[in-house]
This record gives sequence, structure tokens and C-alpha cells, in this order.
Amino acid sequence: MDTTGILDEALQRLHTSGPERLGRLTNHAPMAVEALAAHGRAGSVHRWLDLYAPKLEEFPSGIEPVTAANWRSALGDSRRAADWIDYFGREIAERPWRDVLTAWWPRLLPGMYGGSTHPVIRVGHSVRTLLTSEETEPRLLELAHGLGYWAARYHPVADHLAALPGADSAAAALDAVAPIADQEGGFADRFSRVTGMPVWAAAITDSDEARRRLTELVQAATHRYATHGHGEETMLVHAATAPNAVLRTLPALPQSLWVPSLRAAWTASAAVTAMYASTAPVAYVPPGTVTAEEVFERALAHGDEHVIKLTDTALDIGDERALAAALRSIELSEPLV
Repeated sequence: MDTTGILDEALQRLHTSGPERLGRLTNHAPMAVEALAAHGRAGSVHRWLDLYAPKLEEFPSGIEPVTAANWRSALGDSRRAADWIDYFGREIAERPWRDVLTAWWPRLLPGMYGGSTHPVIRVGHSVRTLLTSEETEPRLLELAHGLGYWAARYHPVADHLAALPGADSAAAALDAVAPIADQEGGFADRFSRVTGMPVWAAAITDSDEARRRLTELVQAATHRYATHGHGEETMLVHAATAPNAVLRTLPALPQSLWVPSLRAAWTASAAVTAMYASTAPVAYVPPGTVTAEEVFERALAHGDEHVIKLTDTALDIGDERALAAALRSIELSEPLV
């Protein structure tokens, strides 16, 4: 993890920007710069930010302070992002960040699908930093921004999701996901058309087994991108990065929260797969003799934020198919410049 202060500088620079632009598109910069720092590329952070800067908007105005008395009425109100970020900033300044995360994780978990799963991904990047490096003020404030964005974009799963025939393995369960018939529109429109998903790991009650299954899911979703990413090269990244964000957060949470975290992560990964899946896979192309470091260098040179994030997840897995998935994302995606 970055120890030079560059990550803190980047976060301070980004905290003057809002979590979204154009009212719907996520600011990916905090996640991407964290990934760069985590992989020893802190020296490239500001140069990358300079390229991404045209996609940033000013921090939004607040409406009314969120408090312990009125937070329920503000939950899921995207206009209240600034209010929510300010609320979590106060909470984390007054209490240990793990206590705040533990209190709010079960409240926010049912609504992790808002903002196209980006809020939980931003939280996962922030938690990784806090677990592996010094708890500086910008890094703590980044967690407040992630949690605040999540609360503002909170969107629960519809109650009418039907349990469909599933499979034992995560890979087979993802293969069993049926694409929605109408794949027009954005994430929210498509999400409303998901009416059911295959059953997978539903009987798990042991926390350690939940963590193992979640690791399996991240691996399966990442591997699947190598042959199915052409269905939608950007959005299908989240089938892997959203559950990986949950996996990264588990060490900061009580084990009692690991099983519901697995279930929410599976729902997110399966739903994204249903919304954007291609019906026909392409042939798997082995990555050859390329190293993980070389793959990350290629992702950085490409510059696209989703490519960087998927490559970051692929390196967590580290096997051949994961590296192939990262290279596939580079091949499919438009570069940043």
C-alpha cells in the first residue's frame, strides 16, 4: 500500500468532487486511485487523475442534516448525498470506523444494488486501505464518502424475486442465470426486469464457509468475464468487483454478518449477469507467459477505470483465467484517452 502520502493527496483532491456526474454516472476515481496505490503505482496517481478530471463534478449542496432521528426518511434519496456524506464524516470522527461500519453494514446491505453497485465497491476499496495502512484523515473521510453515497443510492431488491433451479458451484450457478428478455435501458430499468435467479449457497449458515463461497463467487465471476465480457464490457465488470468489495470488507466485520453478506453479493452478481449477459460465449484465450505485474501495467496504460478495477480484482485471484479476464477487458474497452 502507498506510504508516500500520494494517496492522501489524491483523496483530498477528490473529496471536493461529488460521487456522481450527470445525475447518474459514478465517480470512479477514488476506487481507481486506491487500486493504483495498492499495486505500487502511486507515482502514476496524479497523472491518471489529470486525465480523468473532465469526468468530475463539484461536490453537491446539502439539503438538510441527516441525524439519528431522521435517517430513515433520507435513506435512498439521491438528492441527499452531501447530507449523508456529512453525517458519516461526523460519525467516523466521533467513533472508531469499524464500529460505524458494523452498525451500518446490515442497514445498507439490502440496498447495495443502487448506484449500479458502485457505492459498495467504493466502500470495499476504502476498507482495504484502512485495513492495510495508516488510518489517516483523508482515508477515514473516504469511507464516509463511500458509506454516504451508498445510503443516498440505497435501493433494495424487489420482494418478488423467484428462486430458480440452481447449481452447486458458483460457476455453474452463474451459467444457469437466464438473461432478461428486454436488455434496453440502464441499470435501474434492467434491474426492475429481473424476476428470479438460480439458488446458490442458500443453505450456508457457517461464517467461514460463507467466506469461502464468496471467494469462489469472485473467482467464478472474474473467470466468466474472459468468455462472456463482450455481452457488455463495462457493466459485466461489476459481477466480479461488487462481490469482491464485499469480500474485502469481511475482515472488518463481525462474523455474524458474513452469511448475509454472501447472500447479498450473490444477488448482485447474478442480477448483473442476467441484465447484461451474452447468450454465446467466445473461446477462451490463455494469457500466455504474461505476469500479473505486466497485466496491471497494461491496464494502467489503457487507463479505463473499469479495466483498472477488474484487473485489481483479477490480481486478487491471480490465476491464469483471471489474468485472461483482465486482458479481455483491455481488449474490449475504450481507453481513457
